[in-house]
Amino acid sequence: MDLQIRVVPKAKRNSIEIGDDGLFKVRVTAAPERGKANDAVITLLSKLIGVPKRDIQIVRGHTARNKLVRVEGATTKQVIEKLSSD
Repeated sequence: MDLQIRVVPKAKRNSIEIGDDGLFKVRVTAAPERGKANDAVITLLSKLIGVPKRDIQIVRGHTARNKLVRVEGATTKQVIEKLSSD
């Protein structure tokens, strides 16, 4: 399933919330340099959704704040429930 997210790098803590625009806002403490923030996003999503990191990939937006992330091994309903409950 594909998931639209907005990434906020260099945040005080790692977290996920639903933004005003309906996108999941993913805050990570990592800086947006050399893919560190992207790696932190994948690690955080993996931990919260409960799928291995290898099953999560950034499809579009590698250098942008708005990203399209593909999650394998989980249904849309499962992903939204797990991310919304956090």
